[in-house]
Amino acid sequence: MVFDADTAASAAARGERVILVRSETSPEDVHGMIAAQGILTTRGGLVSHAAVVARGWGKPAVVGAESVRISGRTFTAGDVTVHEGDMISIDGSTGRVVLGEAELGAAEAPPEFDVILGWADKIRKGHLAVRANADNGPDAANARGFGAEGIGLCRTEHMFLAEDRLPIVRRMILADNEQEEAAALEELREAQKRDFVDLLVAMDGLPVTVRLLDPPLHEFLPSTEELEIKKAVSGLSAEEEKLLAAAQAWHEVNPMLGTRGVRLGVIKPGLYAMQVRALMQAAAERVAAGGKPKVEVMIPLTVTREELGLARSWVEDAIAIETKGVRKKLDVTIGTMIETPRAAVRADEIATEADFFSFGTNDLTQMTFGFSRDDVEGRLMSTYLEEGLLERNPFETIDQPGVGQLVADAVSRGRATKPELKLGVCGEHGGDPESIDFFYRVGLDYVSCSPFRVPIARLAAAQAVIANR
Repeated sequence: MVFDADTAASAAARGERVILVRSETSPEDVHGMIAAQGILTTRGGLVSHAAVVARGWGKPAVVGAESVRISGRTFTAGDVTVHEGDMISIDGSTGRVVLGEAELGAAEAPPEFDVILGWADKIRKGHLAVRANADNGPDAANARGFGAEGIGLCRTEHMFLAEDRLPIVRRMILADNEQEEAAALEELREAQKRDFVDLLVAMDGLPVTVRLLDPPLHEFLPSTEELEIKKAVSGLSAEEEKLLAAAQAWHEVNPMLGTRGVRLGVIKPGLYAMQVRALMQAAAERVAAGGKPKVEVMIPLTVTREELGLARSWVEDAIAIETKGVRKKLDVTIGTMIETPRAAVRADEIATEADFFSFGTNDLTQMTFGFSRDDVEGRLMSTYLEEGLLERNPFETIDQPGVGQLVADAVSRGRATKPELKLGVCGEHGGDPESIDFFYRVGLDYVSCSPFRVPIARLAAAQAVIANR
């Protein structure tokens, strides 16, 4: 057991198996999460950072374990104290945490598994496709192996978090002038192009939806609290002083409702242009190699037609620059995530600038209920369910009367403006059978979920077709 990402990465490099224990994870912890066998957090829920990332990688995670109290390099649970370096085991299915090393066994699917999924694919063909949320070539190949028919969500921010990328991102944020920022963006373009090539190779011939940068920039910077403590205890280097100043400058009281998604693009349009250029260069390279890339560029968090129109113009300009001289026309469409109530009720206007909608139901649920998805599940949700104040956890199964009604209205409004509008969902509800039935009934073209949930989504999609004939 270890308590920080750097220690996890170092221990794994020595051949040790580790479980990363944190109050909560952030994108800055990704290198430690990659190195860990599993993750345990005291905060969070079904759609918290740790849960979503671990689910996509097929790693066990126990999140929102509020009875666990972290203190320095130990934690306590009841009258048990566990020290860093002690052996623990976690069960990501039940949420159990066991002191010591539990016996493990690998699950194997019986032959009937593929037979039933083959039947399911025949039934749902032409009715409801199943894609996967994946951010790199290996994950995309894994998803295709599970039967995914494309990528419904590639979170490009995860490409920025590798140990060789994060310093470049920070250099862009700390840039004192346009030349320094442009130089950092150029380095990122080269790195992102390589990532996109891997992704398009793995999904050759299938659609790949690439979401442009979504999180606020402070997530790529160290914690202000940790830097302040270090400053008081041992002092900071000159670079750390600059990082602290930048983190304080980009700090927001409520970053989930702050400068993220398309809003970040409005402030730093060069960032989105760089990502689209990298994507188009990767697609052109695949065409030259005989590949068949199908690219869908997704603008996150738009709430007005004007926002999407402006962002679309950046994307189209970058596409025009990078496809000049490319003989074969690239298959590229431009759309947006519908993840706020306003976007849902004004979907008819937004559709004038969109080739497709993808419903981000994690954020849509959060904003509709006014629940913080990182806080409410650990502390509040169990009580609400026990008291009958909620019938189901709305982050687990779509809230049909509320959030679902917004989805249905957006479908109706969007297609009234543009009948050929492609519609999908990329929130975690895309892997929930009950939610999948609802999405089929309101007219979505596809659902997208974590790679390891693709088989159950294929089965649930076929069941939805049968149930609603």
